[in-house]
Amino acid sequence: MPHRRVDRRGVLLGAAASGVGLAASRVGAATAGDGRPNIVFILADDMGYADVACYGRPDVRTPNIDRIAARGAKLTQAYANSAVCTATRVALLTGRYQYRLPIGLEEPLGIGADIGLPTDHPTLPSLLKRAGYHTTLLGKWHLGYLPKYGPLQSGYDEFYGFRSGGVDYFTHKSGKDDDLWDGDTPVQQAGYLTDLLGDRAVKVVREQARRAGPFLISLHFSAPHWPWEGPGDENKPSASIDETGDQKTYQAMIERLDFQIGRVMRALEATGQAKNTIVVFTSDNGGERFAYTWPFTGRKTELLEGGLRVPALISWPGHIPAGRIVDQTAMSMDWAPTLLAAAGAAADPAYPLDGMNLLPTLTRGAAPVSRKLYWRYKANHQRAMRDGDYKVLKILDNTFLFNVVADPLERANLKAREPAIYRRMTSEWSAWSATMLPETLASFTAGNNGRSLADHFGAVPPGREPDDGLTWPNPPAAR
Repeated sequence: MPHRRVDRRGVLLGAAASGVGLAASRVGAATAGDGRPNIVFILADDMGYADVACYGRPDVRTPNIDRIAARGAKLTQAYANSAVCTATRVALLTGRYQYRLPIGLEEPLGIGADIGLPTDHPTLPSLLKRAGYHTTLLGKWHLGYLPKYGPLQSGYDEFYGFRSGGVDYFTHKSGKDDDLWDGDTPVQQAGYLTDLLGDRAVKVVREQARRAGPFLISLHFSAPHWPWEGPGDENKPSASIDETGDQKTYQAMIERLDFQIGRVMRALEATGQAKNTIVVFTSDNGGERFAYTWPFTGRKTELLEGGLRVPALISWPGHIPAGRIVDQTAMSMDWAPTLLAAAGAAADPAYPLDGMNLLPTLTRGAAPVSRKLYWRYKANHQRAMRDGDYKVLKILDNTFLFNVVADPLERANLKAREPAIYRRMTSEWSAWSATMLPETLASFTAGNNGRSLADHFGAVPPGREPDDGLTWPNPPAAR
């Protein structure tokens, strides 16, 4: 999201496959009826790679999120499909690069914009629904507005949450408008948003225990997205977004998020559904200004590692060994083919998936598969590609080659030392980009700059006309 000054209580910016046919394993839980796993997919918003204790944050207690890792697998090289929310959510729901759809070019989607996720495009919830799953979205949508677009129009049976990029945690307003919905009906409900989402998730888990057949619950929290408001901050004086927030508030938001996740997990256990439920926890992009991203640099809206690396945890009792550490490079779009495979559901052949089925690595400990990952981001003309340990990166007219395994801070530019690798990767990025929709002047993009963040004093505000994205200056001859 852009960081211009707005009222904290009033104006919130909302500019904000392989292997899918794998048969589902049977675990015999009576609650799912036919043995297919239930799925609870928990998505944090703007959470940094190391913002939870099991990834290294020393000053935050997250026992419930940590328990997902202890009971299952922790991914150490998981990436978001984009450095901002809307674009990543397109990839998450479709299992495809977001740049294949006009909505995926929005970085992020603006309030009231007349564009959205096409209702005829297959999504993870629509494909699971076709396979007999009951599907629920609780929390953030941000993929288009009524009357054309919405969760109920894209495969979810139920929706409770908000449609924009962010809302006030107490008034539930986006801009001047109320933005809390139950289905397609606006509702008024008092309470801290993280708590309301936790309450509804527990209710849905209990309801599902009385239903036959498996379910998908997409629990897409807003925390720790701005406005930075902890559960006790309802009566704080209004302030602009640039003036709000501190580490104590941010920590309180994360710990409340963890508390509500614990309630949901205990509800699964109390209703006898935990042993047959896949639980995933991740974030939609890298961290914002208060996030803990060590050992990376960069943040939301940037293709540096800190803007793209996210925590990613998954548990599936009896299938994923407890405490497994997974070094496979992964991306948001991988969750769709992975969960479809676990459910024994099929992708739509008319919409081939770009994501990778992670189950062989997660369940059997298969060796990591070498793969190439690509990104574009319009603000500051950013381009990036990861191949093996190497990453090429372009920011404005500056180009880099990093070994992000040996140098996670992205400090040592190797493009002069390894010109052949640099040229090959930039050429491959250009060939890939030519298969995607081109960047357009009409799409929105947000970026960091020195007007709002002092450590970005040299960054150019969004609005420069995008270049063709295909020119990577050649490095000097190897020394």
